[in-house]
Amino acid sequence: MIYVIGIGPGCKNMMTEEAIKAIEDAEVIVGYKTYINLIQEFIANKEVVQNGMRKEIERCKEAIEIAKTGKKVAVISSGDAGIYGMAGLILELVTKEKSDIKVKVVPGVTASIGAAAVLGAPIMHDFCHISLSDLLTPWEVIEKRLKLAAEADFVICLYNPRSKGRSEHLATAFKIMSEFKDGSTPVGIVKDVGRANEEKFICTFDNMDFERVDMTTMVIIGNKATYIENDLMITPRGYEI
Repeated sequence: MIYVIGIGPGCKNMMTEEAIKAIEDAEVIVGYKTYINLIQEFIANKEVVQNGMRKEIERCKEAIEIAKTGKKVAVISSGDAGIYGMAGLILELVTKEKSDIKVKVVPGVTASIGAAAVLGAPIMHDFCHISLSDLLTPWEVIEKRLKLAAEADFVICLYNPRSKGRSEHLATAFKIMSEFKDGSTPVGIVKDVGRANEEKFICTFDNMDFERVDMTTMVIIGNKATYIENDLMITPRGYEI
């Protein structure tokens, strides 16, 4: 049995009851060490298998091998396991080898939803998620998605927006979107959603401060109807009020 669990953005209050129960039911906990550290209070006396970044395939393969011994395994993802998490990889591996291991995907609060709540209501209408990490997706594909999403006037939630190795990706993304996003379009920045050092900042597209952003930051860019009021970012759903 494998639980693939989304633990939310990083605090107990934003974990689902189902996620906590699944962690408690598991005998072995498998995950990226940073995420394992966030759930220490739930995993006392459990076997823990952890490793670093970019070891996702090895981690999931090990989880599957452990599950074959009959143990209940919890594979941990931050946010939601099915949004840039481990759910897809676990299911790809299990189905590829035609294994009869049962897999239960346990949803969690993804970063965009957590950040949106901090900002107000920026994703009340159609929105999309785009990751700016080109480790697994060619940059030209990301550029196309940015352009088309901006042209279609989606609210755009950017994951993995800026790192030391990809410091210019976010600025490049804004340049691509600028063809369709007005300079007055509201932009919300939330760093470390749900954690002790959470930070919120609201600006406009033209006044975007790229230096505020790192890999633990969510960037939400509004659509043509999005506005700022009382330090809140609001996207109307279309109700007549």
